[in-house]
Amino acid sequence: MVMNTMDAKALQKAFLAGAKELESKKEWINELNVFPVPDGDTGTNMTMTIMSAAREVAAMEEPTMESLAKAISSGSLRGARGNSGVILSQLFRGFTKEIKTLDVITTATLASAFVRGKETAYKAVMKPKEGTILTVARGMADKAVEMAAKTDDIIEFTKAVIEEGDLVLSRTPELLPILKQAGVVDSGGQGLMQVMKGALDGLLGRGIEFTDETAAASGSGHVDTANLETANIKFGYCTEFIVNLEKEYDDGSEAEFKAYLESLGDSIVLVSDDEVVKVHVHTNDPGLAIQKALTYGSLSKIKIDNMREEHHERLIKDAEKLAAQQKAEEAARAQTVGAAQNAAEAAAQGQAEEEPRKDYGFIAVSVGDGFAEIFEGIGADYLIEGGQTMNPSTEDMLNAIDQVNADTIYILPNNGNIILAAQQAAYLVKDKKIIVIPSKTVPQGISAIINFVPDLPPEENETNMIEEMKRVKTAEITYAVRHTVIEDKEIDEGDIMGLGDHHILSVGKSVETTALEALRNMLDEDSELVSIYYGQDITEDEANVFCEKARALCPGCEVELNSGGQPIYYYIISVE
Repeated sequence: MVMNTMDAKALQKAFLAGAKELESKKEWINELNVFPVPDGDTGTNMTMTIMSAAREVAAMEEPTMESLAKAISSGSLRGARGNSGVILSQLFRGFTKEIKTLDVITTATLASAFVRGKETAYKAVMKPKEGTILTVARGMADKAVEMAAKTDDIIEFTKAVIEEGDLVLSRTPELLPILKQAGVVDSGGQGLMQVMKGALDGLLGRGIEFTDETAAASGSGHVDTANLETANIKFGYCTEFIVNLEKEYDDGSEAEFKAYLESLGDSIVLVSDDEVVKVHVHTNDPGLAIQKALTYGSLSKIKIDNMREEHHERLIKDAEKLAAQQKAEEAARAQTVGAAQNAAEAAAQGQAEEEPRKDYGFIAVSVGDGFAEIFEGIGADYLIEGGQTMNPSTEDMLNAIDQVNADTIYILPNNGNIILAAQQAAYLVKDKKIIVIPSKTVPQGISAIINFVPDLPPEENETNMIEEMKRVKTAEITYAVRHTVIEDKEIDEGDIMGLGDHHILSVGKSVETTALEALRNMLDEDSELVSIYYGQDITEDEANVFCEKARALCPGCEVELNSGGQPIYYYIISVE
């Protein structure tokens, strides 16, 4: 089979086949995590990212290259989860910018698109690390340039690029010694290769068929926890939609559009990138907002909810039953904003309408009832439920930002795999100042928010919060899901591990013994405060016994015990 050009329909088929192939291998990719912890999520994050775009792509009956480019770029951008998902979305973003004005694609076009995708992804990462998905993308981009000079056949070209990608992927353990020790290749790179192989199968007519069930099965099950107190509702309709830009839209256009929406209602949020504008407004006349938006382009994802009805329903329902309902609906609707979440958003927005806009606010990511109480107690305005096993998406971050009525908003990701998604959301928001404090653990996030000083300028607070959280050492105590050897430590399935900020602190058979050894390895002569957060699998009595042993281990330190309620991790311990 020879293919010298590829039209929009062929690209649509290839992209959907790539998405399906990634989805079918996501659990295998999850298992490639270096650390044998029960939270492998690279495959899941990449799948959710690509499925966010695939749902839009699959809905197109007569796609053009431009409409496909917009759907792939904006869909993956909003749905990006975890570092691997954000990088994948940036690869798509660069790729689609190169092809969006064309009618057909050639090998020369593909080469340019691969290069631009690689460049866009590298720019999105502050400190690119080789031996990762980026290295695989760069290897394929280099091969694409070479092959474009040799052949006009897209099939031959793609096969050669995939072969090179596999070769580069096989070498990732040589670039990252920790991969070699664990006996795995980079999981993000493997995910990218599955997309490529699925896309080739799609071009050859043998790809796995993409269906609505595919997308639904890859939904998030993620639930935001917000302030659900009821409030009076001034404007009755929560109106949201996406404007697919088709006319010139600059800063002046954005200011004009926002001013018009302000004349119709309040709780206005405009989030723009090069191709789409996300609109949220509370108004009594949604039609006027929609008519104005149509002057800038076509609309999608239109959602209008009667907040007064939802508000009334919410008042007569038990709060615990509503929370359970929200979780069930979110899991079933796969990243769409379900009715229960809209009710929560309407209530939260209604409360914000009663209060003046604040100078600053805080969004924190955490999981566990205990941690939720702690963050709320120290001033967090909005909590996103998430962590290792469920990384919030860029759109989850944007929805959270919508809920905080403040000029400057600090986001505490509290996980290294969530920082990029938070930074991507900050880039997309235009009407609020978003500062991402790059906290990698929950104790770091707690330290950062505690050290916020209201009277200081945002930039000075940012500097101080980052400096203070660097003083926090963290250990997370969990169990191994497979046998491996890391950092010269042999780990068997079922062993207990103490994971530090940069390496494994301890390995053992007992939770208590392993946790105490991890704590011992964190202590030094400057240690003053030890904070212990016990998880949902540890009883209060067990935690009290452990706390007393920790006090005996470090008699010169103040030792605090708190219920975190977190899953997966028996204890999270911090030392300052």
